[in-house]
Amino acid sequence: MDARTPRLMRSLAERVPATDTLYRTKLIEQAAKLEDVIAMGLGDPDLPTPPHVVEAARDAIARGETRYTHPAGMPKLRQAIADLLRQEYGLHYSAEETIVTAGTQEGVMLLMLALVDPGDEVLLPSPRFTSYDTAVELCGGKVVSVPTYQKDEFALLPSEIEARITPRTKMLVLITPNNPTGAVTPPNAIREIAEIAKRHDIIVVSDEIYAKLLFDDAEHLSIGTLPGMRERTITMNGFSKSHAMTGWRIGYLAAPQPFIQRMVEPRHTLSINAATPSQWAALAAATGPQSVVKDMLDIYESRRDVLLKGLDELGFTYGRPAGAFYVYVNIEASGVPATQFCNDLLREARVLVSPGMLFADPDDRYVRMSLLQPKARIEEALGRIMEARRRLFRG
Repeated sequence: MDARTPRLMRSLAERVPATDTLYRTKLIEQAAKLEDVIAMGLGDPDLPTPPHVVEAARDAIARGETRYTHPAGMPKLRQAIADLLRQEYGLHYSAEETIVTAGTQEGVMLLMLALVDPGDEVLLPSPRFTSYDTAVELCGGKVVSVPTYQKDEFALLPSEIEARITPRTKMLVLITPNNPTGAVTPPNAIREIAEIAKRHDIIVVSDEIYAKLLFDDAEHLSIGTLPGMRERTITMNGFSKSHAMTGWRIGYLAAPQPFIQRMVEPRHTLSINAATPSQWAALAAATGPQSVVKDMLDIYESRRDVLLKGLDELGFTYGRPAGAFYVYVNIEASGVPATQFCNDLLREARVLVSPGMLFADPDDRYVRMSLLQPKARIEEALGRIMEARRRLFRG
């Protein structure tokens, strides 16, 4: 930078990445200028937060529950989280071995601050939610991508992990079900990954935020339940996706108590505590009827069936999602790169989807479509794509 560069920009610390967000921004700005755009690339549930959860927050505010809590979270909520982890996933943690964060996003940053030293390598599946990249790089670490493949339904392969381990490898981030692919890494592979982690003395961050959203009898295995893994695993989860609570900003971490205890002060520094009314809402989510999650899952599954049928008719392929609420679509049949396809699709059909480049995927053949529109709107989006096919497709 020279003297003509604005003073603040010249003062940026080297750790702040110069990430080019121009493409994402332009796509959103373009969509804002159009009428009746169907957003098919979002990750924010369109279904309402369950009424008993909303009511719990409303009651908490009415009672004056608006002050700070302990930085690690309300004791009642931490105990409810420990109970939920045991009942749902077979993970045995005490309340003191949990910590409540302002969404799992804050949990990601907290963990990278705690674990990543300059030069450490962190294994991340590709494609992926790229906030991990930013957090690792802000801490001076190096991201090492572990590719996944459509032929394997984008499930993480143990052999691909082990092939990328070096003396600098400190951590593997295991994300299952995955965003943006909806892939669920099967239990046998999870067991192999656990053996790799032990053999190479690697920490595992197990991101299980979508673990309650499973299709087709898919099975989720929490790696922290396996022999020898409890002491080297941090389990991360929350209520954003399972209970349609993205804006409430409640996530949590679970790990052995000495580690959690060391997280309390850094967590306090980041935001003191997760919003108090939101913690009461999360308590209701954790202890209330879990049938609400099944009801949402049934809706997502019916939407998935509609979307997959339409994609088949368009000649697009995909990894069949076994979890979450995304479909990672191979649009190679269109004859254009994914980034161009997204621009053309928005202009010609007023349908907004996200290219794989936004998920650290170097293969410009994929887009993420989500199940977060009513079935009628998904059908309409597919119809628009079909109608615009001649203008969109090349060759």
